[in-house]
Amino acid sequence: MGAPALLRRPADALLPVASDRVAPEQHPTPLGQARIGSHDTNRKQPDPAPPPAWLSVATPVRARDGDGAGAWAATGESRAKRRPREPALSRAAGDLRLGVVLVRRSGCGGGDGLSHHLETQRRLMDTAVTTDLGWLPHFCLAGYLLFLLGIGLWGFRKRQAGEEDYYLAGRGQGWLVSSLTIMATFFSSAAMLGAPGMVYKEGVVFALFALNVPLSGAAIYVLGNRIRKLGHTHGHVTPADLICSHYGSPVALRCLVALIGFLYAVPYVVIQIQAGGLISSQLFGGEHAFEIGACLLSLVTMLYIMIGGMRSVAWTDALQGTLLMGGMLLAGAAAVAALGGPSAFFAKVAELPRTSLSVPGTTGSFTPEKLFTLCIFGALGSMIQPAQWMRFYAAKSAKALRRSAVIFALGLTACFLFGVMLVGLGGQVLYPVAKPNTNGAFEYQVQIDGQTVAVPEAGLAKRLAKGGKPLPHPDVGAGSRDFDQIMVVVLKRHLPELLGPAGLLLGTLIIIAIMAAAMSTADSNLHAMSAVLTRDIYGGILRPGAPEKNRLWVGRGVIAAATMLSLGMVFVSRSSESFDPVGMIMPMSLLAIAFSSQLLPVTFDVLFLKRGSRRGAIAGIVAGMLVVLMFSPLLAIVTGSDSAAVGLFARLKQIADIGFCGVVVNVSLFALLSTAKRR
Repeated sequence: MGAPALLRRPADALLPVASDRVAPEQHPTPLGQARIGSHDTNRKQPDPAPPPAWLSVATPVRARDGDGAGAWAATGESRAKRRPREPALSRAAGDLRLGVVLVRRSGCGGGDGLSHHLETQRRLMDTAVTTDLGWLPHFCLAGYLLFLLGIGLWGFRKRQAGEEDYYLAGRGQGWLVSSLTIMATFFSSAAMLGAPGMVYKEGVVFALFALNVPLSGAAIYVLGNRIRKLGHTHGHVTPADLICSHYGSPVALRCLVALIGFLYAVPYVVIQIQAGGLISSQLFGGEHAFEIGACLLSLVTMLYIMIGGMRSVAWTDALQGTLLMGGMLLAGAAAVAALGGPSAFFAKVAELPRTSLSVPGTTGSFTPEKLFTLCIFGALGSMIQPAQWMRFYAAKSAKALRRSAVIFALGLTACFLFGVMLVGLGGQVLYPVAKPNTNGAFEYQVQIDGQTVAVPEAGLAKRLAKGGKPLPHPDVGAGSRDFDQIMVVVLKRHLPELLGPAGLLLGTLIIIAIMAAAMSTADSNLHAMSAVLTRDIYGGILRPGAPEKNRLWVGRGVIAAATMLSLGMVFVSRSSESFDPVGMIMPMSLLAIAFSSQLLPVTFDVLFLKRGSRRGAIAGIVAGMLVVLMFSPLLAIVTGSDSAAVGLFARLKQIADIGFCGVVVNVSLFALLSTAKRR
């Protein structure tokens, strides 16, 4: 684990800035005003001599003063250019230590203030040097990945012939494995990285998104058991099997259900690979750390799915689910400890900008209406996507699945409230996205047309509406996408403060656990995509009479092809400014859920109402998907402009979740055509 990100700054930049909120009389004498050998405050002092080389060392953007509340001004080079080498950092710490001694011995006026600043920088440098774990992260990650491959081989040895075993583990999963694999599939890098990043960016408003977790648990309890019962009775493997069994089995409906599964799985797999690369770059550093991490995650995940099928996926999910829950809770504890305990934490959170503590959030994106629809349709949409649907089929009994629903709701709600929320809000205090200006008002750094400008809080929403992008604290990242890195930054910097030297090792393991969260969701969706495309398209339409053995090998080929496609999209997104299908992690996950939500009307009709028609189901799904497409960033990617989306849906998009808008159109058309047929 590398040293904290550093910036080169001149000697006078060692002073605390206004955001420290320290009274003027508490500030030591500035370096440029230090009086040497005289106490005459009216006598003009000569210009100070240039500082020695050792005083212009790179200093951390974020430092802690005596009570842990200090913030240092952020100026200088880009993040990519300001990371010094460890040997230079060690020498700088030694130079600062010598400087402290020389200043104290000089007896100069103002020496106490200068000594205080040098001592602070020296402690920070020493801390940075001692947090280098060398090759330990490499060994931990290698051991972890080998263990996952071992589970894949174990699943291969336990396999039985047939698609039901490969895709559903023989429908024999107990409550513990079922609960953990459902959690791990749901709690992806979108939750481990994207959700804390959204709280860090938007404020407390996005913490209310935790309401979707108990709603998801209720969906497992009610919808999941009905799906499981029908699947066991009729031998269903994919969502299309159940839906087409109810409405008949036309090619159009089967293709549409398979397409929704594909449109859900691809964005989710893409963001998991992206998250693996981000974590690798944070953990190991280096010019090609992102590419190596993304490729390694993709390769290992692809191999153990192809080898062991659902049994390997479920057991690796159980391990990864345990790790990610522990990591989330420890990260929250580290954020609280870094600010001096619960009382100090909430006192400092209360001093955040007004927009961070109110609805609709910092950027004005989350109105009450949008948050309400997002929670409901985010919960339902994420529970009827193909990977979760197949986990309902795989549960051994109704009792096992109900118990899994309760564990899911309680466990993940705790992780969201005591992990996601605390890390995001604590990150705003530790690494502020806004700082007071000379008038005492908060201002934000916003990227507009490639330029970074300071925007006051009152005018932020207007600037963002015109295409501006808010930026995180430089110590978190240099780009508008880097809000997602706050979780890793908190773990790397502050878990050692909570647990001492053991925190270094534990922090490394938990960061690897975040990579596990990405792998656990990627494997589930790749596995589900294989089942959907093989059973619904290849076996259901292209070659209905194909032997089961052939279908299994085609399924393995689909896993390999989908992995390579997703990896390619990540690399193209990073290298091209004009084509960016990835964006931030959380928006991509919400887009995937919006697509899967279009199965809600037909699912409720199949499980409860039983009054819809095949024609209504097809028309409703098509209409809902078109609405989601018009709302989504995909429109701008396809057309090269988002003017159509702005002209048609701008206002509606601000007040409602795009999945909800699609479902409204979907249900309306579904009900209209189904009623017309009955008449």
